[in-house]
Amino acid sequence: MSTNATPTFLVVIPARLGSTRLPRKPLADIGGKPMVVRVAERAKQSQAQRVVVATDSAEIEAACKANQIDCLLTSSDHPTGTDRIAEIAQQLKLPGDALVVNVQGDEPLIPPELINQVAQTLDNNPQCAISTVAVSITDRSEINNPNVVKVVLNRAGEALYFSRAPIPFIRDAGHQSATEHLRHLGIYAYRADFLQAFTQLEAAPPEQAEALEQLRALWNGYRIAVYKASEAPPAGVDTPEDLERIRQILGK
Repeated sequence: MSTNATPTFLVVIPARLGSTRLPRKPLADIGGKPMVVRVAERAKQSQAQRVVVATDSAEIEAACKANQIDCLLTSSDHPTGTDRIAEIAQQLKLPGDALVVNVQGDEPLIPPELINQVAQTLDNNPQCAISTVAVSITDRSEINNPNVVKVVLNRAGEALYFSRAPIPFIRDAGHQSATEHLRHLGIYAYRADFLQAFTQLEAAPPEQAEALEQLRALWNGYRIAVYKASEAPPAGVDTPEDLERIRQILGK
């Protein structure tokens, strides 16, 4: 068990131009700076030793350089953001026990403290290869919303399963008030040796069914520690409406 001193960790922000709902999303202007730059600046407020944008786009690389953001080019044929991060871990020759936090490139309001916490959670759980974050669902409509990913934990605070379905399913209404539903938030910390192993793993049937990449790790026996946050961070950017909302917030 680690002490509570903040561990040494690196933040990697995978960013690519192809986004179906919001084309060229990482370069979307927010108060005079591209979104990916806003995300990196936010991550730099955490206790990370280094913050790196990982991209296959020369345009994103140029935007980062213009704003003094560390950026590394990767291959363009990575199927997932995790594969892209694994390439960065190789490029940087990270030792196997290095901690790498994956911050999504569309989270310009991510709390720096949450980044620290996901790294701390992995450091505190040496038996786990990954850590991530969940928050209690208070709005009942989210439980049945397939766009809200749910997670069920074991007594040690590790993930049992992630699903777009309402889990745990309440068969008897008498148990409703005593059942906590948890929403999964898409921020992860990984050990560098797991990242290299992940790229060799075949996609798992439940992962393909649910379209949830983290199920590949569970399917293959890797353990995922889950930090329960007291409240959800501000939502990221998926749509033009989200982008407008973030512009309003940061404009103030």
